[in-house]
Amino acid sequence: MNLRDLRYLVALAEHKHFGRAAAASFVSQPTLSMQIRKLEEELGVALVERAPRKVLLTQAGYESVQRACEVLNETEQIRAIARRTLDPEAGTVRLGIFPTLGPYLLPHVIPMIRTRFPRLELLLTEEKTEIVLRQLHEGRLDAGILALPIHDDRLHQEFLFEEAFVLAVPVGHALAARRALKLDDLAEQNLLLLEDGHCLRDQALEVCRLADAGERIGFRATSLETLRQMVAAGVGITLLPMLAVKPPVTPSADIRLVEFRQRPPSRRIAMIWRKSSAIAPLLKHLAEVFRTLPRDLPTSMSSTRRATGRAKSKR
Repeated sequence: MNLRDLRYLVALAEHKHFGRAAAASFVSQPTLSMQIRKLEEELGVALVERAPRKVLLTQAGYESVQRACEVLNETEQIRAIARRTLDPEAGTVRLGIFPTLGPYLLPHVIPMIRTRFPRLELLLTEEKTEIVLRQLHEGRLDAGILALPIHDDRLHQEFLFEEAFVLAVPVGHALAARRALKLDDLAEQNLLLLEDGHCLRDQALEVCRLADAGERIGFRATSLETLRQMVAAGVGITLLPMLAVKPPVTPSADIRLVEFRQRPPSRRIAMIWRKSSAIAPLLKHLAEVFRTLPRDLPTSMSSTRRATGRAKSKR
């Protein structure tokens, strides 16, 4: 038994297809199939059930994959220790981030990371929170940028910043003329929300509960950009995270953004990593870069108004 065979087994469990697992492992399908067969012969049990169009894990295979992930993760930790000893700020960090934050946060942070860590390779994965957490535990990610709360004693949580929500309404909506809102102003309103699995949906539902608002029945968006387009088309109203309305995002002439007074609804963002991580000191330094965002960037639309004003003056 060797690490290569364990990687083949994990790839087969992920793709449930010999051809796709072989392609992901950069070997031929016969090679991967032969190595899995040899592993089964060595262990004396069947690990996979071979069907014409897909592969199913046996119970022994399922338990072996769980252990294989742990072994491969620990092996990578050993390599990480060696890399950090030679150069504490070099190597690779695999970072997961959820879709309603990644496209809007990263343009502000990546240039700062490149300046601060010129020898660091940052590999980014954009997935829903549940998948990021699973890949963290499997050792396929080193850290994640997620919204709190995260209830897992095995993970370290480094708070980064709080991001306010803003209400997005069509220009002809009754709330479009308001300069600012209270939560009570959302009472009896029905909001457009994301589909299940997005943490932003859960956060928006909590705001609806506090404001005695509801969900627009018959529609659930698959992305934040779909929500934005539906508001622009006059279908309804929604909550948008503050970073999603800041440059470089282009403002829409068909959408009016209204802030909330005093303490606006918000979400708390943190960097998460395994407490056992060998690169925890580097991740803590990386978190400090994420934390150095301009103070008003995730909390106020003032920078958006300045950018919009400059654009108008140029025209």
